[in-house]
Order: sequence, then C-alpha cells, then structure tokens
Amino acid sequence: MLTRILLRYERKRRAVTDQKLKKTTQYVEAIRHLRWYGWQDFWQEQIMQARQEELQLFIVTGLLRALIYVNNYLASDLFPVAAFYAYTILAGKPLRIDIAFPALQLFGLLENSLGEVPRLITIFLNAKIAVDRIEDFMGEPDKDDAMIRSSLSGRGRIKLQHASFAWPGTSHRVLRDVSLELPVGVTVVCGKVGAGKTALLQALLGELEWQEGEVILPSDAVGYCAQTPWLQSMSIRENIVFTSPYEESRFRKVLEACALIPDLAAFKDGDLTNIGENGTGLSGGQKARVALARAIYSPAKILFLDDPLSALDHQTAETVVRKCLSGPLTDGRTILLVTHRTAICQGIATQVIEVSEGSARVLDRGELPKEEDLSRVVSSDSTVKSKPDEQDRNDSSEAAAPEKFMEDEKRAHGGVKAAVYWEYVKAGKLKWWAILIIIVVLHRLVGVGDTWFLKAWGEAYHRPQKQERAASGLFDLLPSPEVNVRPWLLGFFLLAIVQAAIFLIWQCFMLVITYTAGRRMFKDIMNRVSHASFRFYDVTPVGRLMNRLTSDIGVIDGDITSQFEDVAYLAIAWTSSIVVIASVTPLFLLFSLSLTALFVLVFRRFLPTSQSLRRLEMVSLSPLMSNFGALLDGLTTVRVVRYTHRLCKRYGKLQMEFVSVERVVELLHLEQEPPGAVDPPAWWPSYNGDIVFEDVTIRYAPHLEPSLTKISFRIPAGSTTALLGRTVKPETGRILIDGIDVSTINTQALRNRITFLPQDPHLFPGTIHSNLDPLSQHPASDCAAVLHRVAPSQPWSLANPVEAGGKNLSQGQRQLVGLARAVLRRSAVVILDEVPHSLILPPFFLFFVVSSFPTPKKTLTSNQNQATASIDLATAIDVQRVLRQELAESTVLTIAHRVEAVEGAGFCVRLEGGRCVGWGPTDRDGGGVGEVVVEAEGEGEESEEGERGGGAGGGMRSS
Repeated sequence: MLTRILLRYERKRRAVTDQKLKKTTQYVEAIRHLRWYGWQDFWQEQIMQARQEELQLFIVTGLLRALIYVNNYLASDLFPVAAFYAYTILAGKPLRIDIAFPALQLFGLLENSLGEVPRLITIFLNAKIAVDRIEDFMGEPDKDDAMIRSSLSGRGRIKLQHASFAWPGTSHRVLRDVSLELPVGVTVVCGKVGAGKTALLQALLGELEWQEGEVILPSDAVGYCAQTPWLQSMSIRENIVFTSPYEESRFRKVLEACALIPDLAAFKDGDLTNIGENGTGLSGGQKARVALARAIYSPAKILFLDDPLSALDHQTAETVVRKCLSGPLTDGRTILLVTHRTAICQGIATQVIEVSEGSARVLDRGELPKEEDLSRVVSSDSTVKSKPDEQDRNDSSEAAAPEKFMEDEKRAHGGVKAAVYWEYVKAGKLKWWAILIIIVVLHRLVGVGDTWFLKAWGEAYHRPQKQERAASGLFDLLPSPEVNVRPWLLGFFLLAIVQAAIFLIWQCFMLVITYTAGRRMFKDIMNRVSHASFRFYDVTPVGRLMNRLTSDIGVIDGDITSQFEDVAYLAIAWTSSIVVIASVTPLFLLFSLSLTALFVLVFRRFLPTSQSLRRLEMVSLSPLMSNFGALLDGLTTVRVVRYTHRLCKRYGKLQMEFVSVERVVELLHLEQEPPGAVDPPAWWPSYNGDIVFEDVTIRYAPHLEPSLTKISFRIPAGSTTALLGRTVKPETGRILIDGIDVSTINTQALRNRITFLPQDPHLFPGTIHSNLDPLSQHPASDCAAVLHRVAPSQPWSLANPVEAGGKNLSQGQRQLVGLARAVLRRSAVVILDEVPHSLILPPFFLFFVVSSFPTPKKTLTSNQNQATASIDLATAIDVQRVLRQELAESTVLTIAHRVEAVEGAGFCVRLEGGRCVGWGPTDRDGGGVGEVVVEAEGEGEESEEGERGGGAGGGMRSS
C-alpha cells in the first residue's frame, strides 16, 4: 500500500520537477534580457515557487520512504523477538548466551538483506517512472512523411497546387489554397509581418501538416538558412562546412561571396576561430552570413533562405546579392529567398511571390513596386566617409579578441575540501545537524543496550538464589527466566520498539536537513547567477550552467544526506564496537587497528581516482546538454571488521556525492555585478537631463583591449548600450545622466528607469499581455491600446498565447512586441539597438554613428541584426508614427551603423577606432547626417592612436 501511494506522489513530483526545469532553462536562456528590463527578480520568484512545490512533494515522498524503511526496520527487529518467544515460551528451552548471540548473528544477516528492500523498492520505482516517461515520449506521433513519400518522383521540381497546411497539432490553416511552382533561379518571397512567409518555407520542408491539395517536392537534399541563425560551438570553418567535405577553393569562394573575408581578417585565427555557443563571439550580421555561407557551401541544388539579408547593412547586403545570390555559386540552383529588401533583389529574381494572410500569388512584372517605393536605398557615397588609408588599415587590423570565447569548465583536483562540507552543513542549519547527531548517538546506545540486555538474559539462567537477592545490576531485579521468561521477552520487545521509534525520528530529521539545505543552496546559487557579471554569461555555455542547476542539485536532493548520516552512524558504531570489544579482549584492539590501517591505505588510493572519474562524469554532461539544446534549436536544420569495511565504503560514496556539492559551491563564489549604492530620486532621469561622458574608457574584460578610449562629449540626453547591454562600468572617467554618475546608481533602479530594446527581443512563454507587462505595472487597457497602436495589422489580443522564445511568432512579430514593450514603459530614455533601413526617425532622436569602427563581438554599436530589421516598409511607417506620438517627450538613442538609417536625426555622435571624433547637431544644410557641427579635440591624433592601438580590439570591419 505504501509503495502504491509512493508511486503516485513520485510521479507528481517528477512532473513538478519538469516544470521547474523548464522555467529554469527559460530563465537562464533569457537572463540578459530579463536583467536589461529589471525583471529577473520576478522570474526568480516564479522559479522559487516551483522549487517550493518540488520540495513539498519531496517531503511527502520522503516521509513515505521513511515509513517503508521503518516498517522493514521494525520487522527485522521483531524477528528475534518472535523467534525467542517461540524458543522460550512455546518450546520451553533456556535462552543461553551460546544460543542467543549466534542467533543474533544470523538475524543480522537477515536484517542486512531486508535492509536492502527499501532501497531496491526506490530503485524500482524510479526505473518504472523513468521507463513510463520514456514510453510516453516515444508514444508521441512521429512526423508525417506521407507528403514527402508521395513526391519522390518530383525529380527536382517543387510545385504546390491548391495546397493547404497547418501547424502540427492544430487544425487552423496557416496556408490556404497555395498554388505555385519554383523554377531554377531566385524566387523572392515578400509580404507583411506575420503574413506566412516563414510558414511557406516550413511547409516546403515538411515541417507543417499537409491537409489538402497536390504537393510535389524533390527527393534531393535541401540547403536551409533559418531566420534565426543556428550555429554550433565550433570554428567558423566547421560551421560552414558542416557535414560536407572541405574543399579549399570552394570554401574561399563562399567566404568572398558572403562578404566574410574582411571579418575573418579581423580575427587572430581567421576561419579557425571558435565562435562560442550559438555564435556568441559574432555580431548579428556575421552570424547571418555564416549561416548563409553554410547553405551556399552545401552541395544541395535547392536552397531555402529565410530572410538572411535583414541583419546586414545596405552595402553588405548589395555585395551578398551581387556576389552570392547572382554569382556562379548559385548557377543551376533553385533558391527560395524570403526578404523584406526586395529592392535590391528584384533585379535577380526569376519570379516574386507575395504572401498575404496565408495565401500566396506570383506577381507580374507590372505589379512590382518601384524600387524607391520598396526601400529607401542610399548609395555608398552617402555613407560616413573615412580616409582611404584609414579604411585600408582597418581592413587589415588584427583583433584583440580572445582565442576562446567560452572558458573551459573548471575541474577541481584531489579530495573534496573541508570548506565544501562546511557549506553544506551550514545550509542544513547547525541546530538540525546537532539534533540529528544526538539522535544517531541515542540510537546506537539503545542498540548497545539491546545487546547488553541479551547478555544479561543469558547469564540470568542458573543464577544462585543468594546472588539474585543481592542483585545490584540494572537487570538483576527481573525474575530468573527459568521461573518467568515473559518480563525478559517484554523488555526485548520494548527495546525493539524504541529503536524503531528513534529510527523514524532520525529519518524525519534527515528529511528536514535535506529540505533546508536543498532550498537554501538553490536559492543562494540562483541569487548569485542572477546578479553575476555579464562577462560570466559570455564565457559560460547555457548547458554547463543548466548541468549544475539540474544534475548537481539533483544529487543534493538525493542520497547525499543519507550518505552523510550513514558515515556518522557507522563511525559511531565502529567506535562503540571497538571500545566494547577492547574492554573485554584488549588484544583485539591491536588487530582491529592494523586491519583499519590496511583499509585506509587501500581507500586512499581508491578515492582520488573515483573522485576524478566523478568530476569527469559531471563535466562531460555539460557539452551533452549544450549539444542537445542546440540540436533542439536547430532541429529543422539538422533533424568493526564489518563496520570498518562499510565505513570506508560509505565514506567513499560520500566523497563522490560531494563532488556535486563542490560544483554547486563554486557558483556561490561567482563574481557579482556591483549593485550600486545610490538610489536615484523618483523623478530621475528627467526628460531634460543631459548626458556627459568625461574621459570614459571601457573594456569588457581585464584581458581585452579597451572598446572605448577616453570618450568625452556632452549630448542633450541619452545613454549608451555598453552600459545597458552588458552594464560595463567605466574603467576610468564618468558617465553622467541628468547629473548622476551611472556607475553609482542602483542597477535595478537604472534598468527600471531606462528602456533598452535589444536587436533580438526575447519572448517568454505565456501570453502577449504577460510579455508586455510581466510585473502587472500597467492596466490591461493601456497594454491593449499600445499593442493596437504598434501592431494594428496583427490580429492580436492580450490573451494570444506565446511560446518560449516566441517560436510561434515570426521574427518581425517578435520585434513588434519588443517595440510595444518600449512604448508601454514610456521611459525618459529609450535605447534602440540599430534601426531598420526603412525606418526614418524624427529630429528629436539622438544617434551614435560608427564609421570604420572595428568591434569585438558587440561594442558600443552593434551594426547588424537590427532591432526592427525584419519589419516590412508599411509596418515600419506605422512604427515611425507611433514612436513620434508616444515618445515625443523621450530621448531616444539609436545605435546606428548606416547613415540612411539615421536620416532626419537632430544630433549625432561619430566614433572611429573606439574614439569620439565628432559630436553635435547634424548639419542639415549640406553636410548631411554624417557631418557633425562639433569636432572632438585632437581628432586626427586620437584616431591615429586608436588605429595603432587596435581601437576597440577588433572583431569585424564596418561595411
């Protein structure tokens, strides 16, 4: 009965654990975005609530296990009572010492066997639950390949005739009555945000459910470039070559066609540079071009490219279209290109398909909009000018980027340090440990008393009457067992009951310690991870962090406390046994100590090896978890004598289990981001506050070259993405916003008062409402109004579901939600990380413009993967109108790289080589946006110094 109840609650606990792991994974993946908005405490509280539910069910299952253990323990203690009762009462024989103690030895063997039953039951339950969960997973329906199997005779043809498709598991048709055929050449697919362009590619890839119509697809391999680039933690070459054989000449042609040659020249190791997890070492545009290069390099004759141009500036996009999409590398290939930048693609397009509200139609040549209506294309002559010799030097400059973007996981050596044990003991609270030790000692004393009682029982037979009357021993007051054996049986029975009761209390306190230690350690490491420096997120893969938050925490929640109390109990038992035996047979002490020394000698040789293997085992799980996560993200792309022996054995297991505690304790010593000591006034920052840079030098890590060097200027208002994006404190100098040094401000208050819209907004599972306002700080009516103004063409409501990462929304739709967040917050300072080429902003906007500025990964400017680059022109015009209306009193900083993106700006800051070369109002009378009224002092000298010093440390060349 207890086992059946335990099985039911264990399943519930596993389900709650799954939910906790899901929330923890989402939290770790989105930690940067959560901290940018100051939402990390809210999400951390949700994780702790899930953790609390898990621990509560852990207590329930632990109590059930304790009852099973106590039931077996009591049964093993009652076996001798029943046997002695039958021997003395029923058989009427005396229970002498020479019979009682050998019998106890036999019962001890039986007790050891019965003691394994609860453990085996636990193993069986865990195995059954695990197998059931695997069977449930394996029972999920497989991907339906009927459409693919029916089209093997396509012979390279791609044709849809009145075809309709729906997302898997739903009946709602995302594509309806689609009829088209793809000829050899480039087919451009355009349409508004959310129209179904990506869905069309997914349908052709077989990722959507085919509902009706005729579908002819080729059996040949297909090259695919996803809208969100999928890259692995490998070198650039390995990511591009992927599963194809390496051919030097073809590889170089692909690099040149995808405009990657200048970027590779900026890396010390060129194409052998490791780019880190999911390409963290590259900018957004570099990731897009590496993913595109992988598709182009593949031998596939059919290429599906999902908006690879959106993250590129205009000049680079033109280069890619001219050299890659219309070059010799694509001759004879069938290419389906989804893009909003049709202006630069229609000249090479064999046909143009417009997708609208789930329908698709081929546009006639006469229906194609004129180029100037599709996009505001500015020639390269209007870009920020730089000296030819400067450009040449920047092209050939070497980066100061580290050879590895991800640090190797640290692995301790030798035994587990005492400080690690002390951390766990403190987490379980000293008072509970003290009580547990007292209970264990008491249990052992009762056990010794049980043996002493049997000894007195055996010696009481044939005791002389005179000795009985002069009895002074503890048990001598009992009648002789020859006269009445029942009191002796009752005493033996009561001792067994007392031992079982103490054992139950023992197990309960062990649960209390496990609960307290697990709850406290998990909360502490979540706090440390949540407030770690942003550098930690750069160099730590998600899989490694999740390994410690899942596998190692699971060990702490598991048998580690039982191993701890086993070691304590066996140490007490060993000591008490040695003392008792030595008091009777002193010569035995010499033998036992010699045998113990032999065990210790063997143990000291075994322990380091076992600990190293355990550490290696735990470390090896990190890349497994990282690769599995990457596989899911890119699934479409990829598809005494005895006591001495037992004491050493238990201590060895304890040492190995504490390797997990050791790894968790490492997280408790993470470098923390300075929290800031100044709480700004409620009005800060005001709409009229100036921003002052005073000799500011910034670097991302001590071993990297400065990204910004001695930057000094005054602007009407604003901020910097280097501060908000990674919260890099100035190495020297000050940054003042409205008269307050930002390095002293409480970071939580800073992020709540300033809004930062990153290049790729991260969405969380829930609804659109919970994504816009997760803290419920705004009325639902305000959220609905902002959503309608920012995305009037989208059939959304606040209740619309959103999957983790916004996977059920297109890239453009995710960017609209991100813009709605910014508008809803109505901050005095708003930062947009790169604007789209079609979004022309009003004069009150302030821009940072970068000219010939090599950046390590992402410095003050991120020149690629614009915050709204995946939005079509009509939607961009709506966004422009909303920004003018809603942010009219705010100061909006846009990190820009292309001059056409900042046309109409009222203020401009020019950066070259990591230094400020000019700032002030833009010259609208003739100089253009790229020209500024104020030039920085010593511009030429500082620029040359920046170039000689490597500037920002390299990483990529501005296009």
